[in-house]
Amino acid sequence: MKPIRLLPLMILALVAGSCASVRVAADYDRQVNFAQYRTFAFFKPGIDKAEISDLDKKRILRAIEAGLTAKGLTKSDNPDMLVSIFTTEKERVDVYNNYGWGWGWNPYWWGMAYPNVSTSTEGSLFIDFIDAGRNELVWQGKGTGYLTSRMDKKDERIREFVNSILEKYPPGMDVTQR
Repeated sequence: MKPIRLLPLMILALVAGSCASVRVAADYDRQVNFAQYRTFAFFKPGIDKAEISDLDKKRILRAIEAGLTAKGLTKSDNPDMLVSIFTTEKERVDVYNNYGWGWGWNPYWWGMAYPNVSTSTEGSLFIDFIDAGRNELVWQGKGTGYLTSRMDKKDERIREFVNSILEKYPPGMDVTQR
């Protein structure tokens, strides 16, 4: 197979792989010692404001609880840290022009564009950690990626978002220290 024929396949694989990943960013208060946070609870007023279904909220909160528990934190009625979430989503429309060339040549349609339109939904999940004693935001993680409309993949995709974001917590630790 000629290298030129592999190029479209490589581009397709790159695009398909990039759609599945979650882009993550995190910011935090550099004056805070994150080792002091050992317990957490969910901040109900903040979570109630998230404009997603109650089922998706439950999925997100379960994934956060599992992630924080795996990091050694404990859910408590008297927490050191409060956890809140916020979500956004936007519809993305991509238009590609496909030209009429391929297996053979026809002078009547050579070079004519046939538009191909695809839509997808891109969502962002913000996870906020608030110092319960001072009522101040101390850490925020944001994950952005494509959402799935397939119900059988929803739990998996939400866990992927949450786990990708929580990889950035606690800040200042590299992977070998965790």
